[in-house]
Amino acid sequence: MRIMGLDLGEKTIGVAVSDALKLTAQGITVISRAGKKNDFAKLKQIIDEYEVSTVVIGLPKNMDNSIGDRGELSIKFKDRMEKKFPHLEYKLEDERLTTAQAQRQLIEADVSRKTRKKVIDKQAAVLILQNYLAKLK
Repeated sequence: MRIMGLDLGEKTIGVAVSDALKLTAQGITVISRAGKKNDFAKLKQIIDEYEVSTVVIGLPKNMDNSIGDRGELSIKFKDRMEKKFPHLEYKLEDERLTTAQAQRQLIEADVSRKTRKKVIDKQAAVLILQNYLAKLK
């Protein structure tokens, strides 16, 4: 059983999955959002393919640790997932600055701006999941 990490955006969902030993996170895909039905159908495919048991959703918090509008949307998304996939365990993981960190990593790896735009959410999902996995050790 693996753990899936999600970075939720308005237009995309970055997806990462742990290895079987739950030590490392690998970026899997970026889902282009096209309505709840489509989003959940694609997530179900990944959940089934990778035998996911836990879903870690990035929770964007404000720097003062409060939860703003984007954080509320992440909580609502988690609630919808719990109804759609009740057999899974769900966790919210603080994702402050993960997108900025992902951007820096991609720039350091000399990834072009055009390519960065396509993979930034997947890389942010990797960081969210990797942070969660580090806490399990």
